[in-house]
Amino acid sequence: MAGSADRLLVTVTALDRPRLIALILSALAGTAAGLLLPGALAAAVDAVVAGRPSFPEVSWLLILGITEILVGLIGGILSARMTSSATAWLRRKLADRYLALGTRSKFADGDAISRLTGDCTGAGMVASIVVQLGSAALISGGAVILLAAMDWRLALVFLGSIPFALMLARTHLKNTADDVLTYQEVSGELAARMVDAVAGLRTIAASGTADREAERVLRPLPKLSLAGLGMWRTQARMVWRSGLLLPAAEIAVLAAAGFGVMEGRLTVGQVLAALGYVALGMGLVTQIPLLTTLSRSRQCARRINEVLHSPVPEPGKLGVVPGRGTLELRGVTVEGALRDIDLVVRGGRFTAVVGRSGSGKSALVNVLGGLLIPDEGTAVLDGRPLEQLRPYELRAVIGFAFERPALLGATIGDAVGYGSWAGEAAVRGACQSAQVDDLIVRLPNGYRTPLAETPLSGGEAQRIGLARAIAHAPRVLILDDATASLDTVTEFAVEEAIERTLPGRTRVVVTHRSATAARADVVVWLESGRVRAVGTHEALWRNPAYQAVFTEGAQ
Repeated sequence: MAGSADRLLVTVTALDRPRLIALILSALAGTAAGLLLPGALAAAVDAVVAGRPSFPEVSWLLILGITEILVGLIGGILSARMTSSATAWLRRKLADRYLALGTRSKFADGDAISRLTGDCTGAGMVASIVVQLGSAALISGGAVILLAAMDWRLALVFLGSIPFALMLARTHLKNTADDVLTYQEVSGELAARMVDAVAGLRTIAASGTADREAERVLRPLPKLSLAGLGMWRTQARMVWRSGLLLPAAEIAVLAAAGFGVMEGRLTVGQVLAALGYVALGMGLVTQIPLLTTLSRSRQCARRINEVLHSPVPEPGKLGVVPGRGTLELRGVTVEGALRDIDLVVRGGRFTAVVGRSGSGKSALVNVLGGLLIPDEGTAVLDGRPLEQLRPYELRAVIGFAFERPALLGATIGDAVGYGSWAGEAAVRGACQSAQVDDLIVRLPNGYRTPLAETPLSGGEAQRIGLARAIAHAPRVLILDDATASLDTVTEFAVEEAIERTLPGRTRVVVTHRSATAARADVVVWLESGRVRAVGTHEALWRNPAYQAVFTEGAQ
């Protein structure tokens, strides 16, 4: 995984080659200006001390200083642009993979958000980090060479500090790698728990379990704190050690330079230049925090690759065959939800799916509709396995509506027509069937009202979701508790409207209402992930255990 993460970082670095080249050139110009500055300062000081005209030397010193400032400014702008474009590229790539994984994704929502935000940003910074480290290495090496060219004795004294600097860098990297990875993993876990808690805020408040939920959400904090403290301790040790190493090297070189002045080998200006070269030579040590950032980028890339390397089943290549919408499950098992299900849903019929909470109702209809690929067994539509069908054809013939629909689009009309070719007339007809047209036409701009400016209750949002499913005019319509927020009168009116709008279509409805089950042609009764019985509501009602499914509190 580490090797593939590094390859991803190489790809990210090379995304914007023109800017990368410009960044490298600006870094080289800054490096050259930085290395020339001590020599220019020495020449200016010596000219002033000797009483010679110093205008050329001072002018050169100013030019170098201004150049270094301008190059730094340009480099900062280029780094920001490259980081933003690389981050956007990673987010697009990661989002595409999440969408391809769909309901098969093993990554929690909060963790996915953490990877899309923090990890993509961390990995996107890699080009800037590498160029900065390369520049620091060039400056350090060049400073040693220029110091040796001025006086090899000074360079020899300075080189005595290099082993300590290398040992400091190695120890820092070794101690931070594990802490950085742990910190990122726990941050993702914490984000996942927080997203779950926010999604269930009303349930938590109603059940009076806020304190217990807060404890659950914050449970990873001690581990996060330990990882954070580990990074800060390592950082603190690096800071004070490097803080001692630089003045120690400067004092040693200054002492050696003092002997050079006494022997007439060095001028006052050269002593100042020597101190400047020492500071530049130790620049790589002062950039050790960048090594931590580079380590973080590598761990970010590793976490991104965990998603990118998650296997996505090959999309089917067969077309949908004509039929009435008969669905069949053959030996279907979904780990933790369904066990060895054999079921036939006849085309053109109204099938209700009932069962207590946790019995596997949503998993069953998700498998029937091709949203969830079973761990074992096969789901079939009109004789052809769903996984063999082209995704866009499958989605065209199977429509879904959910208890909590996610409404997407710029306007209400867009939200209803989302994912279909439905025109304005079809959209309005679908809304009339879902009993929501009267609400929409009263909005300031009707169907063109921005979705963000349209406050919707739970029942209204459900009806918009229903309208979206109806607008597809699918062969099979699956409603996963999609009328739970509607009163029984409205629900009955919606059912009648759907029957008129989409006559002869297969309907599979997850419900907890006995009245809805009574209107169905057939009822599938689930219990603990298995089909306990299939039959009419009237026949099943003779069983007290079936009656208990609909009693208050059973859900």
